Parts: sequence; C-alpha cells; structure tokens
Amino acid sequence: MSTTTFQVVGFLLSLLGLAGCIAATGMDMWSTQDLYDNPVTSVFQYEGLWRSCVRQSSGFTECRPYFTILGLPGRLQAVRALMIVGIVLGAISILVSIFALKCIRIGGMDDSAKAKMTLTSGIMFIVSGVCAIIGVSVFANMLVTNFWMSTANMYGTMGGMVQTVQTRYTFGSALFVGWVAGGLTLVGGVLMCIACRGLVPEQTNYRAVSYHTSGHNVAYNPKGFKASTGFGSPTKTKKIYDGGAHTEDEGQSHPSKYDYV
Repeated sequence: MSTTTFQVVGFLLSLLGLAGCIAATGMDMWSTQDLYDNPVTSVFQYEGLWRSCVRQSSGFTECRPYFTILGLPGRLQAVRALMIVGIVLGAISILVSIFALKCIRIGGMDDSAKAKMTLTSGIMFIVSGVCAIIGVSVFANMLVTNFWMSTANMYGTMGGMVQTVQTRYTFGSALFVGWVAGGLTLVGGVLMCIACRGLVPEQTNYRAVSYHTSGHNVAYNPKGFKASTGFGSPTKTKKIYDGGAHTEDEGQSHPSKYDYV
C-alpha cells in the first residue's frame, strides 16, 4: 500500500478506536450479575466505572453514582485513570494527525514536518491503545479474583449445602468494547508510524568536493613583497624592491663588511 493509504487507514482506525474507548468508559455494564445458580431472578445488578444500577423484572432501572472517591478500591481508581489518559492522548493525536495528513495542505508545510507530526501522532495512538487495554485487563482481573472468592465463600464444605448467598459478577459488554477499541487504536498508531517512513524526503549520498587551484601566493612586506609560485622551492623566492629584483641566494653570496670583524 502507498503512504497515503497507510496514513488514512491508520487515522480512521484510531478514530474508531478512540470512539470505542469513550463509549466503553461511559458504559455501565463493566460487570454484570452472574445468573448461574442464582435463585433470585427478579433483580438484575450491573456496575460501571462511575455508578451501579439495578434493573427489576418490571423493567424499572435505578442507577446510583459513586459518591465517594477514597472509598473506592484502588484498582478501580487505576482503571479510571488509565481510561481517561488514553482518551486524552487519543484526542490530542487526532488533532495532530489531521494536520499531518498528506492529502491536506496547510500553508507551506513540507513533507519533513508532516512526517514528524505523523510519527508523533502514531506514538501517541499506540500509548492510548495500550492504556485502554491495560485498564480493561486490570478490571477483568479484579472481576475474576472476586468471582472465585465469592464462589469459595458461597459453598461450604458441610454436605455441599449452600451456606451464604452472595452476588457474583462476571464480564460485562463494556470490557469487550474496551478491548476491541484499544486494539484498533493500537493498530492505527502502528500504521501511522509506518506511513511516517514514506513521508521522509530521500537524502542523496553524494558529498560535495571542493577543489583548490594552485596559484601565486603573494606575501606583502613593508619594503616590498615576495612573490612565489606553488611549483618552486620555498627557499627560492624573489624579493622585489624599488631598485630591482634580486634573489635571496644572490644576497647571501655577497659578503658584508661585518663578516671580516
């Protein structure tokens, strides 16, 4: 598939996953009453992250929100936090990915900037999906633990008679919605990261080579200047004065009056 296809498909999957995470967080059926071996069938109870509900056989439903925060179990508060963090990250990623779409041109934004924005939104989508999956899994683990503890307390060891009647809860529909939504968000983020590679402009491997041409190097002197070529010996330079041109060898060959002192 092309880069645009990866980007658009990843964006749509992430958008659908974010909508599912929002729906799962607001649903009340995170845990539903287990009706197996339950003698009382006129009342059906189910609980969510924010409130608990009771539905009677007549069709009347009454929901009561949780009026406390500190009184709730720690794992329930952790699930709340994970779902909220996943929704916030997903919402920010949606805004970033809209501007990063290749089919949308805003101002003078080049492909390298779009590639960075696509990679950023993809990573945030992956983190959002992981948060949703972990939150739902933690709540499911809590349900499984409470279910088996309630089952152990419900049945005694004396002749297999029922000692106490306790309400057991099993998986609700919100858990499955949360798992699917988190998976869609995760897959969408991976596709966005793959699309980032196609948006990066290709870089050439050619290196610039500088050429230095040899020429006359001129060194200025208060009394004159020295002219030398790049091909001759550095010792054989000419000194050009106002009176004439003499080489250094000639200057050294004539003795001075100080040589006889």
